[in-house]
Amino acid sequence: MGDNELLKVSSNPHIRSAISTGKIMLCVIIALLPTTAFGIINFGYKAAITLAISVATCVLTEIVCCLVFKKKISVGDLSAVVTGLLLGLNMPPAAPFYLPIIGGIFAIFVVKMLFGGIGQNIMNPALGARCFLVISFPAAMTNFVCDAYSGATPLAKIRAGEEIELFDMIVGRTSGTIGETSMIAILIGAVFLLLVGVIDMIVPMTYIVTFIIFMGIFAGYGFNSYYLVSQLAGGGLMLGAWFMATDYVTRPVTKAGQFVFGIILGVLTGIFRVFGASVEGVSYSIIIANLLVPLIERVTYPKSFGRGGERR
Repeated sequence: MGDNELLKVSSNPHIRSAISTGKIMLCVIIALLPTTAFGIINFGYKAAITLAISVATCVLTEIVCCLVFKKKISVGDLSAVVTGLLLGLNMPPAAPFYLPIIGGIFAIFVVKMLFGGIGQNIMNPALGARCFLVISFPAAMTNFVCDAYSGATPLAKIRAGEEIELFDMIVGRTSGTIGETSMIAILIGAVFLLLVGVIDMIVPMTYIVTFIIFMGIFAGYGFNSYYLVSQLAGGGLMLGAWFMATDYVTRPVTKAGQFVFGIILGVLTGIFRVFGASVEGVSYSIIIANLLVPLIERVTYPKSFGRGGERR
């Protein structure tokens, strides 16, 4: 390796590993396959079309942005595919097909490429696009009626005091977004990412434990296991905790910061679900926490000692 190569610095995240961004994204895609497959089986062919449109839109938008901004075509790193897949999995199965198109363009062009491309975005592109769609098209993005299910989501039923089938929630035989319903499928993918070393347990487990403690104290049901498991299995908490809160770019780089990040996520999600108008709140919690990452890192970054550093 020559001197010029030693001085070359690429965009963050800077990870000391032989594994490339493309390989990491490929691992994430593989980990999302159980959730994707179950979503298609659960909701039918329209879910498959929504996912395909979302992925294709994100890939094409990135190609166009790279050409317009005169950058190297970067779709080979598969990050646009992951963004499109996550965005599609966060869509209602009955969503009009124009929504993944608008969302995909917003995710790549606004959230990712306008900030400089991969490693420069300040929030998760898929969640940024989902929140944009929820604000812009609230009726379509909260309509979970489809051929397979006609009732409200499990979290809405819980808030209304209705009975829910916990086993169906864990398996995924409920209404919801395409990729959030099956806790089992999500955990299979999470275990794969843990085994290959793409993610660790700090952020997801801190998030989940904090959320459980918050709900046990403030939700009014105490530490009732049936209620707490239903809150974990319902909505996008598991998908968000394992696949979006763990994003290298938008989470803190320090270990202490990751603990703080997870605590903030758990508290915010609990606040949204207990005191908010919506029964969900995962997407907004992650985005808000993403925006706090620079402050979290500033507070938790190890202080240097010695000459020019802090004195003991």
